[in-house]
Amino acid sequence: MAQSVRTCGGLSDKQHHGGKVSTPGLSAPSWRKSSYSDSEGGNCVEVAAGESVVAVRDSTDPDGPRLLIGRAAFAALALDVRAGRYDR
Repeated sequence: MAQSVRTCGGLSDKQHHGGKVSTPGLSAPSWRKSSYSDSEGGNCVEVAAGESVVAVRDSTDPDGPRLLIGRAAFAALALDVRAGRYDR
């Protein structure tokens, strides 16, 4: 019986487990902290780009869960954020 594989942002279900499974293209991530992060514990976001995904994590919890986003989906999100589409 063939196994169904769903995708989200270019990732299969097998790649969506809080960064706790091997992720193709992100074997040794180099994390970068957002320039908007501060030393006071707020807005602490880090990203690591791989061949096919961008990983996002809370810099105050480096061993915690990671959100994995396909590169194209992350690029679209970044453009929207820069354009102020999510500003309140």
